[in-house]
Amino acid sequence: MLLVDPTKKLSFTRCIQDGDLVIVYEKHDSMKAVNVCEPSVLQNRFGVFKHSDWIGKPFGSKVFSNKGGFVYLLAPTPELWTLVLSHRTQILYIADISFLITYLEIVPGCVVLESGTGSGSLTTSLARAVAPTGHVYTFDFHEQRAASAREDFEKTGISSLVTVGVRDIQGEGFPDEYLGLADSIFLDLPQPWLAISSAGKMLKQDGILCSFSPCIEQVQRSCETLRSNFTDIRTFEVLLRSYEVREVKMDCGQGEIGDFLGSPPHKRRQRSSGSTDVQNNSSPPVIMAKPCGEARGHTGYLTFARLKCLS
Repeated sequence: MLLVDPTKKLSFTRCIQDGDLVIVYEKHDSMKAVNVCEPSVLQNRFGVFKHSDWIGKPFGSKVFSNKGGFVYLLAPTPELWTLVLSHRTQILYIADISFLITYLEIVPGCVVLESGTGSGSLTTSLARAVAPTGHVYTFDFHEQRAASAREDFEKTGISSLVTVGVRDIQGEGFPDEYLGLADSIFLDLPQPWLAISSAGKMLKQDGILCSFSPCIEQVQRSCETLRSNFTDIRTFEVLLRSYEVREVKMDCGQGEIGDFLGSPPHKRRQRSSGSTDVQNNSSPPVIMAKPCGEARGHTGYLTFARLKCLS
């Protein structure tokens, strides 16, 4: 697991130890979480990797298999954990996570309430944001899901920064012990408007609430409820567009670049592989980029509101 010192400062600047969680990077679209166990091995298309060879190496190391293939051993940062964790529910991804942490004004030392925990993708990033002196209190109504989340937080080394509770926040509200203590609150609930009144009581003066909803009808009803005790109500939809970057050859036939850019075959000039002119006119490879064909679209709406100050 990740090293946590007495001040709860997160650190990956150390060597890998037996029992650590590492993210094995095989290629850009293939990563997996592996618990290091000295007698164990990892087998994949690149060969057999002995865990014993990983122990003592720093995070980020390149390690080789018996066949000469290699992988990278990466630290379980919140960003990478989001990409490899087990999905018990639909999760939030990096674009939404980074945006909401900024707009919730979360900094080290903050106290954050969250409902529901789900797969723990957001919770992991919240814990890193409040470290080393803050804390995240997260709740899920599903007992087994909460237990699985606790196990994951132990693996990723953030258990000292996160407390997982089992509670139906929609029906019961947040526990009274957090009255007026929260700097920020995040709601990921099917009916968030049922928890808004309770959330307002938990927030410090000028505290901020964020509600994540996949449907605009949920947003509309939440905003109606927020107007009574909150101000500065804003809703955002975060859309991320990724690009594929590749080195391609620029030749007069335009075959490879045409394939990369997706040009219709009938619009590409035919190449003559045996032509001396084509070979002589070939240019060095160039770096090109194009939007990914399977870019992630709508995930949900983020609604923010600030608790009205008492006059």
